[in-house]
Amino acid sequence: MAARRTWIEPVVAGAQVASSFYDTGLLMVVKDHYNQNNTSSNSSDDDALQKAISNFYIIYNLILGLSPILSAYVLAKIGDKWNRKITICVPLGGYLTSRCLLLFVILLDWPIEVMFGSAALNGLTGWFTTYWAGVMAWASLASSERKRSLQLIIIELVYGLAGFAGSLASGHIFTDLNIKNYKGAVLVSCSLACYTFCLLYSVFVLKIPDTDQLCIEHITEEDQTISNSRHKSLNSEYTERSGLLDDQPHHIRVPDSCDAQTTLPASKAIIIIMFISAILYNIASTSTEDVINVFVLKKPLSWGPVDVGYGNAATYVTYITSFLGVYVFSKCLGDLGMIIIGMLSFSAGVLIMAFVRWTFLYYIARAVMMFSLIPTPTIRSMISKNIQGSSYVLLAANIRSSSTCTRMKKEHKLLIPVFGADNPGNNVALEQKR
Repeated sequence: MAARRTWIEPVVAGAQVASSFYDTGLLMVVKDHYNQNNTSSNSSDDDALQKAISNFYIIYNLILGLSPILSAYVLAKIGDKWNRKITICVPLGGYLTSRCLLLFVILLDWPIEVMFGSAALNGLTGWFTTYWAGVMAWASLASSERKRSLQLIIIELVYGLAGFAGSLASGHIFTDLNIKNYKGAVLVSCSLACYTFCLLYSVFVLKIPDTDQLCIEHITEEDQTISNSRHKSLNSEYTERSGLLDDQPHHIRVPDSCDAQTTLPASKAIIIIMFISAILYNIASTSTEDVINVFVLKKPLSWGPVDVGYGNAATYVTYITSFLGVYVFSKCLGDLGMIIIGMLSFSAGVLIMAFVRWTFLYYIARAVMMFSLIPTPTIRSMISKNIQGSSYVLLAANIRSSSTCTRMKKEHKLLIPVFGADNPGNNVALEQKR
């Protein structure tokens, strides 16, 4: 029972359902706000509406992306030194507090610019940069080095399943459940309820993993495996592979996951290259999603709340297929092979997405991108195996912050001219030229 209290999956699932509700609600509230402004000014220009929405999200994302740079580092240091719950609980509290403002915008008719303050408050409490870094660090500490890649992709799977379920329901909740004329109030309230559950669970139920106990269990497992292996090969000669993998005497073998000093570290150059690779891939994937999410509202797709929910659900299916891909490919391929497959899947899917003019073609592109989420957690796992355990949070926070800063700078330069184009397919193609 105590071991179950170390599971971070309930927090990941609840927070992602809440985030799915909030993202759909915010997008539709912003669209309705600027649509009303265009109606009051007797303007029905679809490009003007789309430009207004894009300008809002450019400012919103800039604030949200840049404000947690310092706070993420500070929280990561405090979490490493004092309590690892800090990097999870503080961002969750920030989510809950800042996203209450959207409910006030709906119920009290506050100006939509209030959401810029919400983004700043969310960023100052760490935002997703600190939260996800804390989750990854927690999962890394709760798993052995041998099972770390699988554990991290399981977290991604839970994240995707929760996002899939939340996205499917969000459009229907926004459309069918309303308080009088306050569209989205029920949806945002459900989001806040999920964040409240996650925060309470993190504070009162979640227990920090016992790394000493994990090491003892891992040593026992390693000893049993080595004993069985030696017993089977007692009368046989070493092959080249067995000689490379197990050329130490049994009595001095030390499991590499329990003592970082016994692991032969990779060169700093390799770690830096992997770090840069993770940043570049994050920039490419997240920026593409930012562009796609806004352009589905525009002709020729012209999606409504339900279609937006289904589209987001299709995005989260990628988490499931990527998990299955890691589970299958890890049996016959190494980390490098899985990373290459994921990048090829992403590139092919984006190429198709560049020519999307019908809804069915959008889903075909999503199907091609089924393994596109494999590279990031795999690269993160490779890096974490070659650094000290106390650096997990700082590593993940640095990757996220660096990706966000670079992405925000490029989006600020490219999104406004892109939104003026007529073909949404060409817009995605332009975004990929970064």
